[in-house]
Amino acid sequence: AGALRIIATAKIEDAIQLRKKYKNSVLVGERNEKKIAGFDFGNSPTEIIKANLDGKIVIHTTTAGTQGLINAVNADLVLTGSLVNAGAIVRYIRTINPELVSLVAMGYRAMQSAEEDLLCAELIAEGLKRGGNISEKKIPHLQNTSGKRFFNPENIGFSPPTDFFLCTMINRFDFVMKAVTRFDGNVNLMRIDI
Repeated sequence: AGALRIIATAKIEDAIQLRKKYKNSVLVGERNEKKIAGFDFGNSPTEIIKANLDGKIVIHTTTAGTQGLINAVNADLVLTGSLVNAGAIVRYIRTINPELVSLVAMGYRAMQSAEEDLLCAELIAEGLKRGGNISEKKIPHLQNTSGKRFFNPENIGFSPPTDFFLCTMINRFDFVMKAVTRFDGNVNLMRIDI
């Protein structure tokens, strides 16, 4: 079943206010990779995968990704994307056949490029051009470059090695998450099965 709804916010304060409004909610978020004080979970998939989110409203804020969602207010359509649903994104975009597609790699802390984000954008672009499958060939390279932070013992509490493997499971999910701006400026993420 999973979460009832996901609400993305840019600000920690907005997340806290939303929690007061939605009693059956959980706060998920990070700043500079670390779990936010008072939140139920950080942004570690290793931590979240163990949680029972059935019927819960997930209120999510991150240093980079949710900031991009909130600031994309003028886009006709916004999808969240990562390696785990890259193939679904390609299929969805090919189905709706838009005139223009922009791929935005939010990067590391929204301040510098992150190879995994660029690779994801590249794989989606290749899939759209050729209609081909998304390849896993470049994933091992990430482990020794931008992904090496997941293998740093100092980061194990908030970015364990299992996060790297969970985040690089290409095409694990057959759905996309469509961003829909709410009346309060935050974003509802709507699951669309492909």
